[in-house]
Amino acid sequence: MPNADIALIGLAVMGQNLVLNMNDHGFKVAVYNRTTETMKEFINGPAKGTNVEGYETLEELVKNLKRPRRVMIMVKAGAAVDAVINQLTPLLQPGDIIIDGGNSLYTDTNRRVKELEEKGFLFIGTGVSGGEEGARTGPSIMPGGSVAAWPSVKKIFQSIAARANGKPCCDWVGEAGSGHFVKMVHNGIEYGDMQLISETYHLMKAGLGLSNDEMGATFKQWNEGKLNSYLIEITADIFTVKDEDGSYIVDKILDAAGQKGTGKWTGMEALEQGIPLTLIVEAVFARSLSALKDERVAASKVLQGPSKAVKLPKSFVRDLEKALYAAKITSYAQGYMLMQAAAKSYGWTLNYGGIAQMWSGGCIIRSKFLRDIKKAYEQDPTLQNLLLTPFFSKQIQAGQASWRRVVSKAVEMGIPVPAMSAALAFYDGYRHETLPANLLQAQRDYFGAHTYERVDKARGEFFHTNWTGRGGNVTARSYNA
Repeated sequence: MPNADIALIGLAVMGQNLVLNMNDHGFKVAVYNRTTETMKEFINGPAKGTNVEGYETLEELVKNLKRPRRVMIMVKAGAAVDAVINQLTPLLQPGDIIIDGGNSLYTDTNRRVKELEEKGFLFIGTGVSGGEEGARTGPSIMPGGSVAAWPSVKKIFQSIAARANGKPCCDWVGEAGSGHFVKMVHNGIEYGDMQLISETYHLMKAGLGLSNDEMGATFKQWNEGKLNSYLIEITADIFTVKDEDGSYIVDKILDAAGQKGTGKWTGMEALEQGIPLTLIVEAVFARSLSALKDERVAASKVLQGPSKAVKLPKSFVRDLEKALYAAKITSYAQGYMLMQAAAKSYGWTLNYGGIAQMWSGGCIIRSKFLRDIKKAYEQDPTLQNLLLTPFFSKQIQAGQASWRRVVSKAVEMGIPVPAMSAALAFYDGYRHETLPANLLQAQRDYFGAHTYERVDKARGEFFHTNWTGRGGNVTARSYNA
């Protein structure tokens, strides 16, 4: 008789740790891996003595699942997910549930939900954040897709998820690919947070001349205040770890950062939606620039920076703390702007306070700060922008002078702060009632007859000027071309 509560396919480290987590919470898990030897090593190793059962074929795996069957796929995003789904569907029955827990692009999840629902199956695309440790002890889980599937997986997911403020860091996100979309935005914000911290480190080291011990102590102190977060915590730890020869590991790491694509996806979606996700996009480009290591080495011997030395006072550390916090607020405000735009475009109903709760524990961007975001959206679910709330506008105002000092001093010293300065530029642009886009529109109308709106006429009414006297009155078809 079938006795397994859920199956998991794909026994890399994340998959194995999720299985052990489910087992710890009393769920019977059946597992399969394309390479049988990997499955056997897991069953006879980390899973030895548990109730986890391994199967050599998908047919055996499916036969031992309770109805509705719940099958979670943890394989590389893209074609591999589709391949597993195609192998599974002939073995399943209508009403059975397939779950993709990888870092899939949300448009793929949109497609899979539609295709599988048309065949009578249910599909969930869920973001899972927290890395190997989170998967084992409690990740942040962001499920979306077939709404009818949620009651059948809710108990499992919420049991294994991290908890924050007494609640699980898992709830239903919304329709279609919304779960993977929210995970994508999470990863984009993660890029931004990491870049902001790295820029702060650069100013501490090159600008203030602080030692690793001093920087570690500073980040540790910051983690006890407003900046309390997982990334600040691990940064403090990183500065304390030494190599066998007694030197610091961080100083031996090549300054060329890698990426897996989710930050890039976030930037591409921002361009598609027309949302100025400036900080996150700059964080992605900063990694791309860091990867040009050989070119940068060559350029450093040719290109000159400021000729005048700038001396920073020790009190500049306090400015850095305030600037980092203000820029972080702006980053999250941009991320929420993107989610709101996507929800409107795709007809999703997203719980923005609930998303902040999901991110409050288990995931990489977990922080004390998210409680304030959760509270803001609970007080006003229709909130247009985080920057407009009394709490966050006051926080920005309190740190604004420091933020401006940090960016200006960095420019004077020739130390790049692309994310920090992009956040400030966005803030200044957002708070300005009038921007110079009127001239830009005049230029577009001059060379392309794209038309423009007027401040002395109703919005939505478009005009064209024959700027040279030779262009005539013909206008372009698209105002926004």
